[in-house]
This record gives sequence, structure tokens and C-alpha cells, in this order.
Amino acid sequence: MLRILEPGLQTTVQDLGRYGNYHYGVPPSGAADKYSFMAGNLLLGNPPEFAGLEMTIIGSKIEFQKDTVISITGAPMEPQINNRRIPMWENVRVQEGDILRLSPAKHGVKTYLCISGGIQVPEILGSRSTYIFSEFGGYKGRKLLAEDCVPIGEPLPGVLKQVGKTISSNFLPDLPNSNVLRVLMGLSGSLVSDEGIKSFLNANWRVSTESNRMAYRFKGGSIGFRNTEPPFGAGEGSGNVVDTMYPIGGIIVPNEEEVIIPLHDGTTGGGFVTIGTVISPDLDRIAQSRPLSTSRFLAVTIEQAIDVRKERQKKINELAELLNTI
Repeated sequence: MLRILEPGLQTTVQDLGRYGNYHYGVPPSGAADKYSFMAGNLLLGNPPEFAGLEMTIIGSKIEFQKDTVISITGAPMEPQINNRRIPMWENVRVQEGDILRLSPAKHGVKTYLCISGGIQVPEILGSRSTYIFSEFGGYKGRKLLAEDCVPIGEPLPGVLKQVGKTISSNFLPDLPNSNVLRVLMGLSGSLVSDEGIKSFLNANWRVSTESNRMAYRFKGGSIGFRNTEPPFGAGEGSGNVVDTMYPIGGIIVPNEEEVIIPLHDGTTGGGFVTIGTVISPDLDRIAQSRPLSTSRFLAVTIEQAIDVRKERQKKINELAELLNTI
């Protein structure tokens, strides 16, 4: 068991998410920064989909109630065990009664605690991930609270031999204060003027404090719509359309001064203009973007987007192979 002494700002159980139910209105949920999460599991020798804890900006204080091995990845939080500093991106042995404390993240947003054998809450629709907004999955369908006791699996055979194993710096993600997010333009973008598209791509967009796991809001630019009548049933605003599906990473334009990008807990549809989609590898960058940080959007072709996805998968495969040979 993990006994939660201090939960932090928002700590939830996550894995790689539940898929195949989006058309029923059930988003995948899962780790917001999937690369950092998978890296932590691969470091331990876990399958990459094993459940762990996702912490947000302010870390948790946790008592371990069994001997195991852990890794901590993602946004840097200066973890300590029994007031002794331990490294991130490295396998660390913990013993029954040890207390892990994580300081607030210096930069970035999401930090991951992966545990040999994973977290063993019940699966719902094939996943242990928490979907807070509908209150299911994870631990009782909610963020963790003080005195929660979260079940964990038995350490995997041979994991003690993995203590001290680390991930080299060339496999660590960067967490810049300013991002370039690659996008595929399209969907209902024809309702935005040419000048509006140009303005969208040239502006510096600032992350709103209203951003969360459901969606990130960006402000600071300006997007002009075409001077056309909204279709029947769509409402009166220029940003309205008849209800449409929102892809994860979709770029929703509810008005001329804001864009909204649904993430892994995002709503599956609505009635606003959607002008494109952020490519999936860059969703990790959004999830690690702090409020008031800035981003710019870069249009890419579908061939370029596929190449980026292939490069990301190649990097994950190389990391897995390297860790298996060390």
C-alpha cells in the first residue's frame, strides 16, 4: 500500500488510458505527459501501461507500506526519502515505513511516480486511469486525499538488480518556457478568414490559468472569422457550428481572442469552430506548459506529422532496448 500523508495539488492514478469508447462520450484519460510516464515504467522493467501516480506542480508526501523499487520522472520536484535527497529518472529502492516527499516542481507541471508492479486499483473499461469529471476509474474516481491507502502490486522478479539504473540525458524531454506546437490545419477552418489563419499562426499565445487536464486555454492572439451567416441550428456567434466531434488536440475557436485545446480528459464534442489539430507527440508539451507560458503554432503536413510520430516511437523503442541491455 501507499499511504497518502499529503496529496499535493492534484494527484491521480493514471496509466496510458482507455480507448475505444470516445464515440460514447468517454475520453481516454491517462497520463498527460505520456513519454515521461512510459519512460518511468520502462526504467523499472514494467510494461509501459502499468498504472502510476501523476502529480501536478505540488508533489505528494507518501508512506510506503511495503518494500519496493520506484522511479520518478517528468517535471523536476526534488524528491526526498526520509529527508534524504534522491535522484529523478533513476530506480530507487524503498523500504516499508519509508516516507517520500516531493517539493513543488521547479518548472513543468506533471511529475510521475512509477512503482515496480504498478498500482493495482480496479480496471474500468480496460484502464485504471482516473476520469475526475465523471468520477470513475483510478482511486474512487477522484484525486487522492490525505489518509488514502492506494494498493500496489508485488515488485517484479529481479527488480532489485535494477536499482541505480538511470536514463541518460539524451533521452530526457526538455521542458521549455516557450513551445512551438505543430498542427494539422483543417476541419471547419474554412469558417476562419485567411487573415485569421495567418494571425493564428503568427501570434504568441499565452496559457490561461483556467487550463487543466480537460483542456488548455490559450489567449493573446486574434482570429478573424469569415463574414458568413452561422448555419441553421448553430446559434448566432461567428464561432458557432452545428455540433461536431472534437478530436483530442483539436484547436477550438469559441471567439476571436481565444483557442481551446481538449486534452485526454476533454469533452468529445460541441458547437464551436475547430480549425485544426495539434499532433499527438506535442500534447506532452502542452500538458507540461505552465499558466502564463507562451506557445506558437506551426502548420505541418500530414506526412510531416507521421514522420514526427515515427521518430517518437523510434525513440521509445531505442530507450526500451537500451534499458533492457544495461
